Amino acid sequence: MRQALDVTLRTHRDGDLPEFVRISNAANVADGIDERTSEAGLGNWLLHPRDGFTPVTDVVVATVDERMVGYGWVDWVLTTDGRREYRTRGHVDPAWRRRGVGTAILAHNEARLREIAAGHPDDRPKVLGAFASERRVGATALLTHAGYRPVRYFFDMTRPDLDGVEVPPLPEGLELRGVSDRDGLRRLFDADAEAFMDHWGGFDASEATFNLWLNEPSFDPSLFVVAWDGDEIAGAVINSIDEEENAALDRRRGLLDSVFVRRPWRRRGLAAALVARSLVVLRERGMTSAWLGVDADNPTGALGIYERAGFEVSMRSTAYHKPLEQDR
Repeated sequence: MRQALDVTLRTHRDGDLPEFVRISNAANVADGIDERTSEAGLGNWLLHPRDGFTPVTDVVVATVDERMVGYGWVDWVLTTDGRREYRTRGHVDPAWRRRGVGTAILAHNEARLREIAAGHPDDRPKVLGAFASERRVGATALLTHAGYRPVRYFFDMTRPDLDGVEVPPLPEGLELRGVSDRDGLRRLFDADAEAFMDHWGGFDASEATFNLWLNEPSFDPSLFVVAWDGDEIAGAVINSIDEEENAALDRRRGLLDSVFVRRPWRRRGLAAALVARSLVVLRERGMTSAWLGVDADNPTGALGIYERAGFEVSMRSTAYHKPLEQDR
């Protein structure tokens, strides 16, 4: 597959993963994104099939003279607002930006997504989707030029220290209990997916995605804070620590990866109690800061909960949509 400016597109091959990681991390450095990925972490997510994603057909590699200069991938999901959203993502080596590489990847990804969509019934609206941090100026310009428009905003929030954490009491009748066996972890995973069905977006609760979660390098159930009402999970915070990323960035930061409360237990202060206890857990494991991501229009008031817990907005990202049949 040949594109302008001598960019060649191909499917991914065994041995590509180290270059994927190099390009991803170089892009993060260039864009001021304080995240780093590892071969284990990226490989677990990008090279294993799941609902809506098949690596052999849905990952594309951009090369110039057989040198990898970028890569992209696509997937699709049923969203909570009744759509099929066909999503495009990608990274370009900063040394090769603004030379048509990103344009070539996006054109390929859109063609692949239209191919996928053509095989789906027309029982619900279909839309192309993308996501980018405001710091990724080139990606934002590329998407805007291609006809994508903002539909939702998200914040990264950081608590710069873990001192002086005020821990409110748990709501009456609830208790904290750990989860470690596979059946319990599946219940936790399903409770998380159920809670987020009330939120904007799409969530894959398939067995394949559950297994990917279990295989994440930073997966550590001893960090989870889970509230129970009898034998029912009322809510939880799924915390993680990426030791490799922390070492690369010379920091000790933990992640509140998912904060959820199921509908019957909302509006009782449970989320605030779980967040505070998570900060204590991370502090006890040697962390000195914490971060999380949140929908700016979260319907359950999460933004206010996090602000009261000492988190501050550190970065904004945007979800974009484009009509599936719109010409580029």
